[in-house]
Amino acid sequence: MEFAELDDDQRRRLVDVRQVFQAWRATDVEFRHSYRGTMRWRRISGTDYLYRISGKVERSLGPRSATTEQIKADYTDQRTRLKRRLTTLDGRLKKMAAMNRAARLGRVPETAARILRRLDAEGLAGRHLFVVGTHALFAYEAASGVVFESGLTATGDIDLLWDVRRRLSLALVDARAEGVLGLLKKVDRSFEARRNSFRAINDEGYYVDLIRPLDKDEPRFAIAGIGDADDDLQAAALAGLDWLINAPKFEQTVMGVDGRPLWMSCIDPRAFALHKYWVSKRDERDPLKRRRDFAQAKAVAAVATQYLGLSFKAKELSALPSELVQAATLLLDDDD
Repeated sequence: MEFAELDDDQRRRLVDVRQVFQAWRATDVEFRHSYRGTMRWRRISGTDYLYRISGKVERSLGPRSATTEQIKADYTDQRTRLKRRLTTLDGRLKKMAAMNRAARLGRVPETAARILRRLDAEGLAGRHLFVVGTHALFAYEAASGVVFESGLTATGDIDLLWDVRRRLSLALVDARAEGVLGLLKKVDRSFEARRNSFRAINDEGYYVDLIRPLDKDEPRFAIAGIGDADDDLQAAALAGLDWLINAPKFEQTVMGVDGRPLWMSCIDPRAFALHKYWVSKRDERDPLKRRRDFAQAKAVAAVATQYLGLSFKAKELSALPSELVQAATLLLDDDD
């Protein structure tokens, strides 16, 4: 067996923190989307005008009147209410963090957790970037109430799958010119990438790879640019990832090693298992990595069916090659 079940106390704590985090995240999304910035009166040519100000963008909502005064009052009241709720919920999460650490619920490494929190805050996670590779196992763990054995999860990098069906917009506060690398530098200033590289690395040797599926007739492992800046990260085009783009996505609240929750968007565990199986059978794959790929595939396949109640015969997997889906019988065979 490649995983162990959480005990009752761990499960209870995980459920409790998930509920609080979901409330915090929904409030945070509403605040960021609709109540970032402020409103204030500005006197122009003897008349007061109400302005909505967000960053460097200022927009007039009209001259002072009963209507604009009510708009400002409603905005101020709701903004204050949301900030108060965020503070309260954040306080609860902080108190829970110590207990979560003591219960050994923290799983996502510190750097990965900080990156994923930044992507979520910027609205990129789940829209343009998905977690693939070993870090996705933490989402499957949290959903199923198990812990994979350390040999399956030890890694020093996080792979992000670039969904080319959605163009990544870098029209973000203080981030347009910096591109993806700029977002990483907001997490850790030591992140650097060579010109036209798909990999960023920080001073601690932590890698971030940005990868995408191959375009039609594109040479395998070709490099295709995604940013405007010459020193931005590029997306490495890899064979087989087009299956994952079209496969169901999987979203879950996971726990960082700091005891605080975060949101992860990754690939359906069945698609993950089948893709790992496919990778393990490729001749050019490093033999040591192939053994680990197959072990991960079997463990995730077992969790998907036994704990999450997912079937490899489901129509959601129709985007994957039928011969690959049929290989699920090998993954679910205990004697393999």
